[in-house]
This record gives sequence, structure tokens and C-alpha cells, in this order.
Amino acid sequence: MTWDSFRAAEHFTMRTARLIDRYRFAYHFQAGPTAPIRSALAAYRNIDGGYGNALDPDLRGHASQPLAVDTALRYLDEIGPIPAELGQGICRHLATVASPDGGLPPVTPAVRHTEAAPWWREHTGRTPDLALTAAVTGRLHKHNITHPWRDRATAYCWKHIDDLHWTDPHEAIGICTFLQHVPDRPRAVATVNRLATMIRAVVCIRPEDAAAVPEPRTAATPRHHVHTPLDLAPDPSSIARPMFTDTELDTNLDHLEKTQRADGGWNADWDHWDTTATLELEGIRTIQRLRILRAYGRLEHGVPTPRHDR
Repeated sequence: MTWDSFRAAEHFTMRTARLIDRYRFAYHFQAGPTAPIRSALAAYRNIDGGYGNALDPDLRGHASQPLAVDTALRYLDEIGPIPAELGQGICRHLATVASPDGGLPPVTPAVRHTEAAPWWREHTGRTPDLALTAAVTGRLHKHNITHPWRDRATAYCWKHIDDLHWTDPHEAIGICTFLQHVPDRPRAVATVNRLATMIRAVVCIRPEDAAAVPEPRTAATPRHHVHTPLDLAPDPSSIARPMFTDTELDTNLDHLEKTQRADGGWNADWDHWDTTATLELEGIRTIQRLRILRAYGRLEHGVPTPRHDR
């Protein structure tokens, strides 16, 4: 990625991204401090210990939602250790919305009474979601956040991963996050090796195959979103990295660079239902793409590396 392309992405972020994502950009690419990110993130937190208030752009309501908690944990993970007290509060909240076996639903019934993407407003029941539960639990393990609910969620993840006969890209990303950080390393490595063929089968490895992805059947059903090897292995240290060859990753990195728009941003690759949500998702996606390119050495020299002690 050339310096001019990076500067275009910087200008795009400053024009369109949310305040919290502007602070994230400053941290990741301008040696900015972490304190503004923590302060901005705190504004999305509710008194129940969860997160809402459109932290997930597709959920515009005030109420805490498990998907928003996952976003908060991702942002906290980016900037260093998650404080134990904050992590405990998050776990206490998640325990109140989880199923008895520890699984998390992506949204709670409160979403039906708020502004939200149609596929979430019409989401039925409180069925636990392996993708979300695995991603959240994996990050809690990474930061050594202990809680009885986390242990139940860990058992839930192992059970459902062991029983897995097929998956989808979104679920595979959550599973890989869990396997990357869960303490039982021999079991995690054995499991990822067992799932490797299955995961490769559901990922769009060749960029030219993306055009074959089907469109949604109804307005309330999001289309089958395209996921590539870079979504599974966003940096070379990812547990999913060995699933893909150097050539496959280089091809996808080339494609990622080519799909940057003239205005500096990247498409959200998500269904459009609200202009504000789409713009916010594009800001998030642009930062994600830049981080992947830097992790694989595709950014020119001169872009500073973030420091967790700031």
C-alpha cells in the first residue's frame, strides 16, 4: 500500500468515522494514546455493565446487547490489558442474558422495540450463538478475566465445537478466536487441525469467486457475507494462518489493496439498511483493512506501531 493510499484512508476516516474510531485510528497509525478510546467506549456502557447505544452500528437502541459487548471487548483488546474490574462487570452482565449452559444470544428481545437492522429486529428467540460465545470467551481468556459464567461458556464452546460437522465463515471466525486463546493448548491445536478442511471449504479463498455469493431471500435476511482467509487470519500469528498458503494470502492481500475506493475507504461488505449505519461500518472496516495490511507488511515505512503502555 502506497503512502498516498494510506493518506487517503486517513482522510476518509477523519471525514466519516465515529469519534471512537477516529481515536482508534490515531492510536493504531499515529501513535495516539489509549485514554481517549477508553473514555469514548465508556459512553457506550450501560449501568447493567453491558454495552449498547449503537456501539454496534446495526443496533441503534440504548439497551445492552451481547453483540455490542463483543465489539467493546474487541476494542479493549486492541489497546492492551482489560482491567479486571471492568472484565468482571462485563461477565456479570453476560451471565444475566446467557442460557443456563453459558451460551450467548446475539441479541436480546429488547431489540424488537428499538431501531435496528431488520435481521436483528426480527430475530426470534434467545438461541445461543456459538460464533459470538466463542469470540467473547476467547478474549476473556486472553486477558485472564475469570468468572463462573466464563467457565460455563468455555464448556459450552468445547461441547459445540467438538460436535461440529459443518460451519459457516462467521462461526469459524469466532471458533478461531476461542482456540487462539483458550488455555488448553494441546486440545486447541488438535481441534483447529481437525477443523481446517471444514473451515477452508466455507471461506472464499479466491477473490474472483466472490461474485458467486447468493443474494438474500428476503429483506429481513442478510445476504451471505463474503469472508476471505484474511478474516480468519488477520495477522500472521493467527491460529488459522497455517490453513492457507502464502500464495493464497498474497492474492487476497493484493485484492484487498485493489478494493480500496477512490475516497480512501473500503466498502462495509454488509447489507445496507440505514445510511448512518453503513457509513459507520465503512469507518470500522477501513481501520480493519489497514491493520491487516500492516500486519502482513503491506504498509510503507513511516506508519508508527501502537504501544500498549500509552
